[in-house]
Amino acid sequence: MCSEGHEGPERDATAVSPRASYSLRLAVFYGALFLIYGIHLPYFPVWLDWRGLTPEQIALITAAPFFLRLFVTPAVAILADSTARHRSLVIGLTGLTLMLAIVLSQMESFLFILLVSLAFAISLSTVVPLTETIAIAGVRAHGLDYGRMRLWGSLTFVGVGFAGGWLIDHVGPNAVIGCIVAGTAATAASAWLLPDPVLGAQQAAPASTGSRPSGSGRMQEAAKLVRSPVFLAFLLAAGAAQGAHGMFYTFGALSWKAQGISTSAVGVLWAIAIAGEVALFAYSSQVVLRWGPVTLIVAATAAAMLRWALMSLSPPLPVLVALQTLHTLTYGASHLGAMHFISRAVPESAQGTAQALYATVASGVLMGVATLTSGWLYARIGAHAYWAMVALAGFGLAGALYVRARWAGGLLWGETSPAAAQA
Repeated sequence: MCSEGHEGPERDATAVSPRASYSLRLAVFYGALFLIYGIHLPYFPVWLDWRGLTPEQIALITAAPFFLRLFVTPAVAILADSTARHRSLVIGLTGLTLMLAIVLSQMESFLFILLVSLAFAISLSTVVPLTETIAIAGVRAHGLDYGRMRLWGSLTFVGVGFAGGWLIDHVGPNAVIGCIVAGTAATAASAWLLPDPVLGAQQAAPASTGSRPSGSGRMQEAAKLVRSPVFLAFLLAAGAAQGAHGMFYTFGALSWKAQGISTSAVGVLWAIAIAGEVALFAYSSQVVLRWGPVTLIVAATAAAMLRWALMSLSPPLPVLVALQTLHTLTYGASHLGAMHFISRAVPESAQGTAQALYATVASGVLMGVATLTSGWLYARIGAHAYWAMVALAGFGLAGALYVRARWAGGLLWGETSPAAAQA
């Protein structure tokens, strides 16, 4: 008894609070996850070009996963919401992603690269909404700052962008796939550190109480989302802001190299873009409190129209530096606004499904259409293909203005949640 009394205060003095532990684990995982994206997003097309693929083939490989996500990602999210096994699914998917990355590193022909990269991209992208659901659960349960957790992913992206550009210039484009394998290994390992999502009382209750919605209940909630004009307009707005990056993500580095800009400079340009994103996430709670999620999405779509219109002119390096700062709005503000809109507008029981629908539209259908269109246009008119992204962003701006006019700031239906109101 005496020994127990002696050990107790020591444990209390050294223990990390559940709130701090939850935030730290998410930060570590976001950092590892963006080791992959920091290489894959800007430089994977460079590796495909080095393999001898055409612009149309590169666009097809990049775009194909976006369409298949329409079927895979929502199904996995509904399964996760029904079973509350978000963490277990992330662990399984990151392990699968690592195996696929290793196989991809050995592929040479277009067909095999297409098939393996398709499976790799779907597995990787399905991890994202599951992780976001865990993060938003922490926002609701512990009052965590989403941006402070997410910014570690952006910081990693910056560092990897620099390193990737240097490696490609000094080692060659084959360094890209080696970095992707290393990033997936780190992500698969860090997935085991993720916390179990702290869900609301409804989802945390034992299944025997009947409080957790059944599979059919989940489908009914998904149906409510897709029948809501405000939620559909939100998907269009946020999805268009994200999807309008399709040309940039796929052919940005290649078009800059065609202008004579070195790969190291490409890495610097990407770092400038992400630096603004990091600053936004660092002060996200104040920004969202002041402006609200919908205003952020309005600003993102308007900035996207300006950014891509000017990018179509193939401006010189000093102008590109200035344009890259708009990434703070076109990506950062749109994603931050989307996360907080879902947190405030969607009942807890449908959070995972809403995240999956957002990921499917924003990083799925609209991004896929934009990427395929970019491939066809870039092969014919080069950087002028950015004008298609301007048009897509214009549709997004219209959707954002509709949400702003019709959404009162609360839940779209159902529950009343004090935590949601404070998110």
